[in-house]
Order: sequence, then structure tokens, then C-alpha cells
Amino acid sequence: MNLHKGEVLFIQGEQGDIFRLKNGLLKVVRFQEDGTCVLLNLLTPGELFPHHSLFSPKPYYATVSAVLPSEVQVIPADSWYKELKENPAKQFELAQILERNLVRMQERVSMTTVPTSKRIPLFRDWLYKYCPDHPIEDLLTQEEIGQFLGMSRETVNRYLKKNKIINESFVK
Repeated sequence: MNLHKGEVLFIQGEQGDIFRLKNGLLKVVRFQEDGTCVLLNLLTPGELFPHHSLFSPKPYYATVSAVLPSEVQVIPADSWYKELKENPAKQFELAQILERNLVRMQERVSMTTVPTSKRIPLFRDWLYKYCPDHPIEDLLTQEEIGQFLGMSRETVNRYLKKNKIINESFVK
């Protein structure tokens, strides 16, 4: 299944299939009761999701949409859970998948534990592995960057402005 930039794969509260991101970049956002939206995660190629539904069917915890044109493999939930129940090798495969997902999550969380001045450069480096032709400013809003890195939008704005001035002075 191919998704265009901005296209929604599934909506928070629905229930359905399992997916594997083959290429592209997806964002996971959760809508709060007051209508605000929080960026929870970015899904990168190879990830199997939704993470919380890999062992048993549950409603989608958040809404997933394409940040870039993306290709997603749809894995029908019924066949996924049936194979998981009947095939011990599939259970071991799932444990390995969860281990990889945990390592990816730890990488992401580690970006929020360094001093604020280092977060955006680390995020740029991390994102470059998956989207080398797209600067973060073209992929996410300043609010989303802040949510992902545990920073205020204002701090993100100051950093990006400062970095832009520095980069422009190198070009001249």
C-alpha cells in the first residue's frame, strides 16, 4: 500500500491490521480530549506496528500518517494472530522484532536526555539515516520537533534561527 505525504493510515480508536513500513517516514500522533495533538513517535523503515497490538488485538492508540511518501505492507490481523498462536518460531521472530523496536525507542529517548543545545543536532543525525534529502524543518513543524525532543516550540525556533544564520554565513 502506498501513502502520499499527509495521508492517514489509521485513526486513533479504530482497530485493524498490523503494518510494516517498507520505506518512507510515518508519524504517530495522539489527540487529547481537549483537541490538542501530541507527536509520540516517528516510524522508520522496517518497523512493525502498532507496537501495542503485536500480541493481541487492541484499538489503535494513536493516529498514523505519512510524513513522506511511504510504502506500507498490510498484514491482516486475523492471519497474524493465528500464526502467532500456532507457530512458536513466529513468537521468537516477534521477540526479535520487539527487541529491535526497543533499541530504536532507546535511541529516540536518548535524544531527550542530553543538554537542549545538542538535541536538534542529534535529531538531525538520526533523521538523516532515514531521510537524507529532507531537513527536519521540511518534515515536521517546530511544535512537533519540540514534542519529539522534549523542548518548547520557542526553544526550537531560537535554535533553528541561530543555526540558519550560522549556515548562511558559511555559504557567503
